[in-house]
Amino acid sequence: MSVERLYTPAFFALFAANACTVASYAAFFLFPLFISARGGSESDIGIIMGMFSFGAVFYRHRVAELVDALGRKRCFTLGTLGMTLLPLCYLLLHGPLRGFYPLLLGLRLLHGMTLGLCFTAIFTFVADQVPLHRLSEGIGIFGISGLIGLSLGPFLAEGALAHWSFPGLFLLASGIGGLGLALHQPVADSWRRTAAAEPLPGFFQLLRQSRRRRIALLAFLFGFGLAGYSYFVAPLAEARRLPFISLYYIAYTVGAVGVRLVGGRLTDRLGELRILPWALLLGGVGLGGLALVHSEWQLLVTGLLAGSGHGLIFPALNSLAVRGEPAEIRGRLTGIFTGGMDTGMFIGAFALGWVGDGTSLTVLFLVAGGALLAGLPLLRGLARPSS
Repeated sequence: MSVERLYTPAFFALFAANACTVASYAAFFLFPLFISARGGSESDIGIIMGMFSFGAVFYRHRVAELVDALGRKRCFTLGTLGMTLLPLCYLLLHGPLRGFYPLLLGLRLLHGMTLGLCFTAIFTFVADQVPLHRLSEGIGIFGISGLIGLSLGPFLAEGALAHWSFPGLFLLASGIGGLGLALHQPVADSWRRTAAAEPLPGFFQLLRQSRRRRIALLAFLFGFGLAGYSYFVAPLAEARRLPFISLYYIAYTVGAVGVRLVGGRLTDRLGELRILPWALLLGGVGLGGLALVHSEWQLLVTGLLAGSGHGLIFPALNSLAVRGEPAEIRGRLTGIFTGGMDTGMFIGAFALGWVGDGTSLTVLFLVAGGALLAGLPLLRGLARPSS
């Protein structure tokens, strides 16, 4: 691949494959309906859905090392193969929930681990593919594929569920995963470790370095805030009698995609450390501003602000984690970034739920927005060169 070109056939093939992978995952946003239909409670839904998130962060350090050891394409192929086959396993679940509860927990754990492998492999794959001087732009535009998948998956799943019930949902998720598996096969692997290469530092050994710890913590705070966006906007809108709940998600997506399309090269020109303070401020104000929302136009404004912050934070942090780093350890560094974010979402879901139960939704969103603003002091340490 030419070092100067960004939007190549390989880039678009990976873009489409990632959109399919995320859509397969997002189709399971309707899985709580299956749990309820089998006699599960709200608590069961929380535990079973949370097990998937736990799987996405569990063993992430080994997943990241695997991406460096086996190669990006091999690992993404393994991950998409899992996203194709594992949804079919749900077809084997019959009868009341209590009859297959432990089996379901294990399946959700494995399913989440598979998605974690996909994400770590594909973003390392893309970081290898794009020119260094357009790294943030490339990662940002590529990230739009995930936003497309998040919108497409539930939409398709709703239709499948209406026409073919839960088997249709599981077959749909499997089919979309299989499409992702097929679409990336023509792309050559970007890097593969040779057998004679010297041993590489481990995941936790890399994490000991101060700069990388700060990036992981920033990713954690970003993920913590995302938990508020992902799980608690609908309850807020319901409590404040705002009927058009999806307006926030539409505005959020428009903000996230728009800022990447319009300002795709801005981070590469100015540098991640100049963009991140404004990005964290936008995201924090947009998310924390939900505490004051009492009308649909306020929902629209906060969605645009938070989405714009997200649209800048994700590619800036991702490129900051891998820029200038050797290809041999990029999988581990991508794992540090994505693992930090997924851990933040996992812990944030429980912590914010506890805050909301103990206080109010107003305080919950102030805490979620404050988590992003808490990342601002961490940027000072990142300005110093790596040791």
